Amino acid sequence: MKIRIGFEQVYEFPQPTPMILTLNVHASRAADLVQPDHIASSPEVHLHGYHDSYGNWCNQLLAPQGRLTLTVDTEIYDTGAPDPLVPPSWQHNVELLPTDTLLFLLPSRFCEVDLLMPVAWELFSKLPAGQPLVQAICDYVHELIRFDYMRARVTMTALEVYREKTGVCRDYTHLAITFCRCMNIPARYCTGYLSDIGMPLPYGTMDFAAWFEVYLGDQWHMFDVRNNKPCHGRVLIARGRDAADVALSSTFGPNMMTGFRVWADEVV
Repeated sequence: MKIRIGFEQVYEFPQPTPMILTLNVHASRAADLVQPDHIASSPEVHLHGYHDSYGNWCNQLLAPQGRLTLTVDTEIYDTGAPDPLVPPSWQHNVELLPTDTLLFLLPSRFCEVDLLMPVAWELFSKLPAGQPLVQAICDYVHELIRFDYMRARVTMTALEVYREKTGVCRDYTHLAITFCRCMNIPARYCTGYLSDIGMPLPYGTMDFAAWFEVYLGDQWHMFDVRNNKPCHGRVLIARGRDAADVALSSTFGPNMMTGFRVWADEVV
């Protein structure tokens, strides 16, 4: 099947302002694109592409004073199958983990591993290690948090999510990642498109989504704590320690976003 993916972001800048964009499909899915997902801008500006330290494709630009519209509209091939179920997978002893996974055990901007360690060990230390432990963490976080756009904020950390028990997909994800790291399981944050294919009516407003991956049994496995069930049409954009590493756009000066749309629709 094919999925039409894309977005439109509209900004107002009082002065020329540098930006970094992390909005292109991840290299692991780039070969599935029907056409390249080049970012179009109006007015036209020069975009300098580069790979960040996590291997994500980013663009650097100088936004002009006034209005700037950024758009992607393309299609991608997808199997149409739901997310694969994670098989029983063992948990590595920390001293045996590959060195490139160790970063994903440490505290990060939104994941206060040190502060939530006592909570995690009280909740989860008696559970079987590996895949059952990660699923138990997902079940707990999924039930704990009430989804609420109106109470979400971009500065909310995992500890605040745990205390306030509300949030959006990034908040579910940050708390689950933090609990996994507390239990010595490397966990990394993912962002991308997630379609409403196969979802029951009424559909919500399309947006970018957050999920996470854990390192078990010598490979990375995907978990979606917000939905806590297999979904269709998931397209990865970027991975990092948490949302701070994979911000869709970073602006280095005052601005206002005045328009935002995302789509991920099955092509019929």
